[in-house]
Amino acid sequence: MKEPFEVFWAAVAEKDLLGIVDFIAEEDPEMALSILNKIKARTSTLDHYPMRGRNVPELLQHGMSRYREIVINPWRVIYRIEEKKVYVVSVIDSRRNVEDILLARFLR
Repeated sequence: MKEPFEVFWAAVAEKDLLGIVDFIAEEDPEMALSILNKIKARTSTLDHYPMRGRNVPELLQHGMSRYREIVINPWRVIYRIEEKKVYVVSVIDSRRNVEDILLARFLR
């Protein structure tokens, strides 16, 4: 079996996730916990399957091919792979203007 990748969450991605959970918890705490667990469970498998995500289309059209994503509808978890490490860099609601959010973050 291959050696697993290390998975790291950037502070901004953690803030994204907590913002989503806090927003949902205002109306439905159980749903918020369920969503948190679902996102954490799906991202926990990135240690063995980091290439399973697709390239982020909005970034790919700007020549940024090192970012990948997994979709946990309606959220998109954006990450990049460097050597044997996976960096989760954003968790974004796909109902928002994802391209503007990502370009603002990555082209600073």
